[in-house]
Amino acid sequence: MSRPTAVGGAAPATMRAVVVTRPGGPDALQIKDVPVPVRKPGWVRIQVKAFGVNESEVTTRKGESDAEVTYPRIPGIEGVGLVDEADEDSGLRPGQQVATMMGGMGRSFDGAYAQYVTVPAGQVIPFGTDLPWEVVGALPEMFQTAYGSLTRGLDLKAGQTLLIRGGTSTVGLSAATMAKDIGATVISTTRHAGRAGELRTMGVAHPVVDDGKIAEKIRDLAPQGVDAALELVGCTALPDTLGCVRVHGTACFTGALAGGWTIPDFTPFMIPSGVRLTSYAGEAADLPAAVFQQQLQAIAEGRLKVPVAKTYRGLEQVRDAQTDVESSTTPGKHVVLLDD
Repeated sequence: MSRPTAVGGAAPATMRAVVVTRPGGPDALQIKDVPVPVRKPGWVRIQVKAFGVNESEVTTRKGESDAEVTYPRIPGIEGVGLVDEADEDSGLRPGQQVATMMGGMGRSFDGAYAQYVTVPAGQVIPFGTDLPWEVVGALPEMFQTAYGSLTRGLDLKAGQTLLIRGGTSTVGLSAATMAKDIGATVISTTRHAGRAGELRTMGVAHPVVDDGKIAEKIRDLAPQGVDAALELVGCTALPDTLGCVRVHGTACFTGALAGGWTIPDFTPFMIPSGVRLTSYAGEAADLPAAVFQQQLQAIAEGRLKVPVAKTYRGLEQVRDAQTDVESSTTPGKHVVLLDD
């Protein structure tokens, strides 16, 4: 497995990158030689070592993103690597291990499907680890979303019971292992009974098969309702999820795996009396460097598990990675590792 190494020498004039010049199928992902991005003041240039492949990048490739995305575009909303160049007063030094994500990356400006990427310094998270790049590359967006949902969205505490609706997603799997580390009891859903073992491996105490209506099943496990619920399926499932939460408990809407982002004819009286509804849509700043470092240490010690579905080597395999993400046949994160 590839391990972090130091940056050697100045960046070249050109680099290899995956470029989408027009929306389309996987063949729209073209490997091209392009200029290495010039760093602007206040930005950081990173030599990319690995990046996760996400559903939002499939959406960008298909041309189904919002008007923020223009073409040609290098996709990639997250990446890990080594600082190549930064402002002297940024606190970052060449060769330092860093992660970056979100904030328009791969959407309004070019992203991590490349040998180099430039991003605003505010969305760079420094860290130090001996974990392989293919492990670290799976983490930024997945861990930021899971951590932010559990803390800012739900304020989850030890001893509480958490329901994760959409438990076999990458965020759901990460949230389960984090919640167990916090000291919570985790109930998590899957549409397929055969995946219950995968959930238990990630720290889920009670896997539940989701047939669209789970409130009665959850009340059998937690008669008063759960303390907290993380909604990842979408607005189609949200009313039923709210029915699983106890009075003064909290539900956090974070994702819409089923595609339902709105509720037609919504009224606040759809929320059960006394149940709190929040949402989470965070950025890199919501995952403090100290917290990310603690998570890396917990992985190294075996307390946190990383749900990596598959590692791909080189930009040439990005098409395969996106095809596998789109098929949704293998749970966990798909990670592309770049050659040294």
